[in-house]
Amino acid sequence: MVLAACSYEPDPADGESAAAPAATPGEEAWDAPPPTAAPTTGADILALEGLDDLRIGAALPAGSSWAERGAQTSDSCRIVTSRDYPGAYAIVERGKIRRITVGDRSAVKLAEGIGVGASEAEVREWFPFPATPHEYQEAPAKYLTAPNAANGDSALRFEIDAEGKVSAIHVGTMPVLGYTEGCA
Repeated sequence: MVLAACSYEPDPADGESAAAPAATPGEEAWDAPPPTAAPTTGADILALEGLDDLRIGAALPAGSSWAERGAQTSDSCRIVTSRDYPGAYAIVERGKIRRITVGDRSAVKLAEGIGVGASEAEVREWFPFPATPHEYQEAPAKYLTAPNAANGDSALRFEIDAEGKVSAIHVGTMPVLGYTEGCA
């Protein structure tokens, strides 16, 4: 259920071709080998729906461990953190959670086992997303963003650093998913 939420299936219309159909009707086999890591489960799992009691598109839950800490730069865009999730933060715009980010110091992973420090190759086993240049680091640093990100649904975005490792994972909706500096 969480695995399916984070999984990406290429769309042949996007230029990615599918191989011959698998034995099970309605499923497709892909040219790429199947991922080798088994999905993980638990409380520290980031999904398209959210993390812990945070839900993309919902208000910050009352009584949650997530709260504003420190100075905020805008009244319309707020950053919340939780002491229960070091290295993670969420962006709240117009009273709704629009993005959750996990970065350095975060033990949070996707159900597929991908977390900060994973290699680009590990990410691409599960998520063969198109790459775009990184805003602040020279190539080979890049962003890998789900191609469905522009349709308004919650989507994934990975930041890959110059060493080819995941430096941050973002889940949320555009345009906030693409912000490069907190609320901007």
